[in-house]
Amino acid sequence: MTVTTETAIREHDASALHGPVIDWFDAHARDLPWRRPEAGAWGVMVSEFMLQQTPVNRVLPVYEAWLARWPRPADLAAEAPGEAVRAWGRLGYPRRALRLHGAAVAIAERHGGDVPAEHAQLLALPGVGEYTAAAVASFAYGKRHAVLDTNVRRVFARALTGTQYPPNATTAAERRLARAVLPAGEATAARWAAATMELGALVCTARSPECARCPIAARCAWRLAGAPPHAGPPRRGQTYAGTDRQVRGKLLAVLRDADGPVPRTALDAVWGDAVQRARALDGLVADGLVEPLPDAHYRLPG
Repeated sequence: MTVTTETAIREHDASALHGPVIDWFDAHARDLPWRRPEAGAWGVMVSEFMLQQTPVNRVLPVYEAWLARWPRPADLAAEAPGEAVRAWGRLGYPRRALRLHGAAVAIAERHGGDVPAEHAQLLALPGVGEYTAAAVASFAYGKRHAVLDTNVRRVFARALTGTQYPPNATTAAERRLARAVLPAGEATAARWAAATMELGALVCTARSPECARCPIAARCAWRLAGAPPHAGPPRRGQTYAGTDRQVRGKLLAVLRDADGPVPRTALDAVWGDAVQRARALDGLVADGLVEPLPDAHYRLPG
């Protein structure tokens, strides 16, 4: 049986959860480059853009190459946006590359090249939403913010409200709950944010949670209720083969690998369905990821 957010807040002594989760994180956190002091706020921001809907093992090599080429926002801002798309490679969802480039330009123009520390300033950057602003403020600057990614939402759904999965989209109730269980001190709150995220990634996973390894298993509402199965709307699955997204990826791959503009005939060769191919190419142009040129040629945005 699930409980409401208000009941979860009332019935859980949040302070009793903080210590075990943070202690577990201190012992088991992965050594990731964006967690090291030398990463700085820019390294944290780059990682947050790249990690959206993309696993760590795919991000790591692209992240390392990105920071080697563009160690500061101004370095990226000085390049054409198409170079960001090229360097993004096969991470997927390449609009993130354009958004990160746009954020770098704004940081260079508005903040002297330094990633701002205040949540409101971060939120005002192009391409930065509530989650990314909170994550950068928390992980880079130790600020007190509720950081709600998919992993954290799943931990809170199970441990605090007794449901196997959170809603498909973040709700106001989830935000209230996250704020209610946030430690009072800034440093502890930032550590808690990172710890709950890691707990969801490594232990409280979507398909095969390892409750025996969980530091708060004895207090988990979902486990104490007998681990009831998900009763909400069906979980959204991700498909790729045969989709417009796959076609977009193939078209972008041709443009990334080219030294200059590419003729339409080269793009036509990557996918047999002319209608779907044209739709995918039009979408890339509309998203600013591809720039059409005269004589039926295309290139990454200049």
